[in-house]
Amino acid sequence: MLSPHSSPTVDERGSCACSSRDEVPVGLLFFGFVSGGPLVTEECPGCCPARREVSEVTAIEEKSTGGLSAMFLDAVRKRSSKRAVISGEVGSLSKVFFGSLVPNAAVNTCMALSISSSEYIWTAQVLTGAMTYIQRRRGKSPVTFIQHPSLELLDDFVVLFQSYQHILALAFAIKEINEKPQILPNVTMGVNIYNSYFSPSWIYLASMELLFAQNRFIPNFKCGIQNNPAAVIGGPDICLHMAAILDIYKIPQLTYGSAPIMDKETQAVFFQQMFPNESYQHKGLLQLLLYFRWIWIGVLAVKDDKGEKFVQEVLPTFPQHGICFDFIGEFPNVAFYSDFTDVMEETYKTHSIIAKSTAKVIVLYGAMESMNFLKMLVQYSEVEDKSVKTKIWIMNAEMDFTSISIQRDWDVKFLQNALSFAVHSKEVPGFQEFLLLRNPTAAEHDGFLRNFWEHAFQCLFHSSDLGNKYGTICTRKEKMATLPASVFELSTTAHSYNVYNAVYAVAYALEAMHSSKLKHNLIVGRRGPNLQNQQLWQAHPLSLCNDPCQTGHSKTKNESRPFCCYDCHPCPEGKISNKEDMEDCSHCPEGHYSNRDKDACIPKRITFLSYEEPLGISLATCALSFSFITALMLGIFIKHKYTPIVKANNRNLTYTLLVSLLLSFLCVLLFIGKPDKIVCLLRQPAFGIIFSMAVSCVLAKTFVVVLAFMAIKPGSSMRKWMGKGMDSFIVLFCCLIQTTICIIWLAIFPPYPDFDVHSMSEEVIMECNEGSVTMFYCVLGFLGFLAVISFSVAFLARKLPDTFNEAKFITFSMLVFCTVWLCFIPTYISTRGKYMLAVEIFSMISSGAGLLMCIFFPKCFIIVMRPELNNKHQLMKKTILNFSYVSIKLL
Repeated sequence: MLSPHSSPTVDERGSCACSSRDEVPVGLLFFGFVSGGPLVTEECPGCCPARREVSEVTAIEEKSTGGLSAMFLDAVRKRSSKRAVISGEVGSLSKVFFGSLVPNAAVNTCMALSISSSEYIWTAQVLTGAMTYIQRRRGKSPVTFIQHPSLELLDDFVVLFQSYQHILALAFAIKEINEKPQILPNVTMGVNIYNSYFSPSWIYLASMELLFAQNRFIPNFKCGIQNNPAAVIGGPDICLHMAAILDIYKIPQLTYGSAPIMDKETQAVFFQQMFPNESYQHKGLLQLLLYFRWIWIGVLAVKDDKGEKFVQEVLPTFPQHGICFDFIGEFPNVAFYSDFTDVMEETYKTHSIIAKSTAKVIVLYGAMESMNFLKMLVQYSEVEDKSVKTKIWIMNAEMDFTSISIQRDWDVKFLQNALSFAVHSKEVPGFQEFLLLRNPTAAEHDGFLRNFWEHAFQCLFHSSDLGNKYGTICTRKEKMATLPASVFELSTTAHSYNVYNAVYAVAYALEAMHSSKLKHNLIVGRRGPNLQNQQLWQAHPLSLCNDPCQTGHSKTKNESRPFCCYDCHPCPEGKISNKEDMEDCSHCPEGHYSNRDKDACIPKRITFLSYEEPLGISLATCALSFSFITALMLGIFIKHKYTPIVKANNRNLTYTLLVSLLLSFLCVLLFIGKPDKIVCLLRQPAFGIIFSMAVSCVLAKTFVVVLAFMAIKPGSSMRKWMGKGMDSFIVLFCCLIQTTICIIWLAIFPPYPDFDVHSMSEEVIMECNEGSVTMFYCVLGFLGFLAVISFSVAFLARKLPDTFNEAKFITFSMLVFCTVWLCFIPTYISTRGKYMLAVEIFSMISSGAGLLMCIFFPKCFIIVMRPELNNKHQLMKKTILNFSYVSIKLL
């Protein structure tokens, strides 16, 4: 029936149309349904020969493998068309009538049959089109070219019972919306349905018919309908094919299933997913397997793009958690197989793999129709007497517990051990009563109900074409409540619930668009709407001195121009502006830095000098190498401790110096790695005390030699200072002073782990805060004081007799030591982060290596390579310096 405010009209081209006071065509493609077709009445002259009381919308149901993504609300708001077409599922509802199939309609009539197999007729200002699959061909039949292919498809098919509930969920949602005065007042939503037969080519055809007023289309032309549908609702296996056409006309889509695999990023702009993100299912599956210790499993994935993506991207993460695969197979997507024998062959191969498998758990990743495959698999096991029922089956939420007509007698509990992930859903109030009221008598215009009724109750009507299949006559008194669960569910399924929500999402988006047009609203009372919160669909033009400052910029006053004019300057590092025309850029929180566009803050990454990076590995390798060389030299001196060259150089001090150098190289390892409280407390004091011992040993060696030559002079008072304990006293006294400084440091303000968030723009430096910087430089200052004293004493002793004198070697070694640490101070202050720590480590290794090579390498060379020079006669004859010179020259 027509809306009381609508009247039929004829446009200039002679095509039928209905004009109304407030028409809004919203186009939606549902499951497999497409909107399209003219609004016709008996008053439309020359358009439709058949008498029609209401506008008609045909529908085709086609299977697809995906859909275009969209921010649905925004995309709908951008459309301000006056007519709306909403594609939806079939169902009886108020103001909605279901038309029967029109066979062999004339080509020149409004109802010319193109691809429709069932009709859904509804006078509406907002028309909902839908595409779904409620029927599937059972096998191939030759094309006769005698009648239209759409009629040949009806020769032999099976019914998907559960898809009918999806259709009724759409119908019930539209019925509710039309009866609620709060949503879209004075606007009626309608439905248009086509049968896709799981054929992508039919989906393309239906999508193009969506854009035309008549049930025919001309490629590259738009005829009849002046405005595109506002939105499309579709299933996961249909949307992707529709998107190839609908994307051209910028028609947004909603899908009630999982998101399809997009071919290009631009498709995501026109797509909104009602189904939860599948990544959460994958995480839940992994946790479920680990919780029950099911680590030896088999996997079956549906043979399509999504199944391939699951195998290639998701399954490789399972072995990282200790899960192994006995087999990874694929099974056919039953919906796409037109030849049933192909399905049976694939099922038999899969059954053989499962029967031979030792895995007790099988993960089944399928689509909505994959339950049909699983039922056939169980039937095979009963025939082969190799039961697969004892396996534990884990299924994804996408699989729907539906049956085809030939499986109606199979119990829904055909599997003994099965787990399935579920999508959140709840019972829709009034929906079950709506289903129970389905009856051929009360809903005679429901184009799908007749076929469903015959297959569900296994009966036939007098005019049915299935008279050779069933012998029982339908009494029209059959009750939906008597159908088994394997045939039809009365409770709201997850997919039906998503369908229901998708329709409401469209309705609320349209409601928001209409309510924002304030010129059509009446303001009652003194208070009106808050204009600041209104979405401006058609904003008025602006007149500004300059364009607004974009994000990442702030306003700066221009003194040479009027006060309403300003300049826009980019935000500096560490500041952002995430709104237009900000007066000033705001600082990023501590531990964050601004991105390249200066419109968002990014967390800084934590960094420290670790053993896993090249710099840390190089420094650690150098330290360990010199530690090994020092230990080797110490072994040489111990082995040859009774030789003249070792005895002449104070063996005890030599051993102490070598041990100190060994510890100083190993001390470097405390400076590499993640700092913690213990490491921070130990590393700087250990470095200071160990290096003080090494330098004090060098000082003691030189001081004892100088003191000995001063004591042999006649009448010298230095003899009283000569003794065996003099060298030990010098070493202990110097170490005691450095130890006292370190104890005071640890007692007053000790080092501690800290995070430096200010030195580096994009990094948080994890380091040891030295606590008291003054005490740190006191430690370095005392080391420098000992080095200067040692260098001075060695320089004064350079002209003493060479037999007992190594002052020249010590002088050169201390020169290297002092040079390294003098360069360290400015370099250390000017660097930040792990490089500052690397400078200190390099200084420690370099100064230790200078002492080791300058003092001990010449002696070790003579001991190992020139042992004939290591005797008392040669020692008295030539100086150690000459021995070294000759040895190096011979090398």
